Amino acid sequence: MDVIRINRKDNVAVALKDLMAGENITLDDAPDTELKNDILRGHKFALTDIKAGEDIIKYGNSIGKAVCDIKKGEWVHTHNVKTGLDYITDYTYEPTDICGGNDPAVKKSTFNGFVRENGEVGIRNEIWIIPTTACVNDIVKRLARLGEAYKERFLANIDSVVAFTHPYGCSQTGEDKEATEKILADLATHPNAAAVLIVGLGCENSPVEAVREKMTDYDKARVRFMVCQDEEDEIKRGEELLKELIDYASEDVREEVSTDRLTVGLKCGGSDGLSGITANPLLGHVSDRLISLGASCILTEVPEMFGAEKLLMNRCKDEKLFLRLVDMINGFKRYFKENGQNIYENPSPGNKKGGITTLEDKSLGCTQKSGTSQVSGILDYGGCVSDPGLNLLYAPGNDPVACTALAAAHAQIILFTTGRGTPFAAPVPTMKISSNNDLFERKGNWIDFNAGTLVNGKDIDELTDELFKKIMDCANGEKVCAENSGYHDMAIFKRGVTL
Repeated sequence: MDVIRINRKDNVAVALKDLMAGENITLDDAPDTELKNDILRGHKFALTDIKAGEDIIKYGNSIGKAVCDIKKGEWVHTHNVKTGLDYITDYTYEPTDICGGNDPAVKKSTFNGFVRENGEVGIRNEIWIIPTTACVNDIVKRLARLGEAYKERFLANIDSVVAFTHPYGCSQTGEDKEATEKILADLATHPNAAAVLIVGLGCENSPVEAVREKMTDYDKARVRFMVCQDEEDEIKRGEELLKELIDYASEDVREEVSTDRLTVGLKCGGSDGLSGITANPLLGHVSDRLISLGASCILTEVPEMFGAEKLLMNRCKDEKLFLRLVDMINGFKRYFKENGQNIYENPSPGNKKGGITTLEDKSLGCTQKSGTSQVSGILDYGGCVSDPGLNLLYAPGNDPVACTALAAAHAQIILFTTGRGTPFAAPVPTMKISSNNDLFERKGNWIDFNAGTLVNGKDIDELTDELFKKIMDCANGEKVCAENSGYHDMAIFKRGVTL
């Protein structure tokens, strides 16, 4: 298969490989088309003449308006298409009766995880060192090295000792300060963390006490706090605390639990024109399967819902949830406007090079990660999942910030689709899924799973089975590429004034 018309309503098709001008393209459900331009893989061409001002239809929906007449067979991209989106929008709740995620034929499954005292389940047994302020970043990195050496020396039952550095925790105000403290508290209570050392300086305006106050339902035997200005030798004292935590957490063992104890984050980054055709739909199938098993999935990247938000709104379980989603969407648009930014200039240079033209184009491909399940929960930034099923989380599209928000929501694993590739890793295992074969073959040290085989005729149900097994293997302890490389990152959503 060289090209695909994703939906019968589409007036464009997508190249699945590089095509040359003059080639004659035959599709079963469209007239033959002679290409007037070279078309790179992932890019679009017109299947019919399109007049200026008319909609460009892809995924069965408008992805923008033609800015000039486009002839049949011509390349369709940023030079002749503009967004059709508006600013604040009035929405009407039109619930759909057809939702996935409730397939009774899906067989029950289990995995072996670490059951914590509050009932949450971790898929890793790690020691996390969390600084309250950037001023102690080098201290926590040094402590992580000492903890890792101690763990290795005594063969402790600990996966890794990780320091999560960040540039915030001081000189912040209001909501921005509160959000930083909440994210740090959420990470400190994450079930993948067998034990946590929280390190402060002592004079920051988000001190250890502020983070501790936001940590609800945590096991005091598994958390230690240290204020460096109160210690004669903070390295010596920090090492002592780490040894205590490692010794305690080393007693943890895996036990069999139901897959309904799993929470999975859904994220894409460095997308290309195949992301919405291969990797993201595949994640949608896996998400529906997980939700059918009682698990939870979290979709974030609010700006990358713009243009596809109505599809998500109509899947909300009730009107109250629909109104919360309307507030989330319009609230994020106001955030752009308040900062003098163009709401719809979202696709990155890499996205555009890969064939994504407008924000609608990106969003309609991006949101396919959510499958067809009913939306059961809306989470504020820094919120944790409480309702099983599909949850939508307030966070930007930026990879480190969005993935940290997913981890803070207590996702134990993140499924990350990409068409361009990235070595980035979240605080939790971040499984990279390529949208195309070339990326998988070139970057085997980054990519864990290849969805590109769908363009070679691989059955999506068969590939769903394979990816589901890969997820379960990860939950049982198999490391993903980023973990094998020792990559762990975090980033906080900075929105306010810095003093």
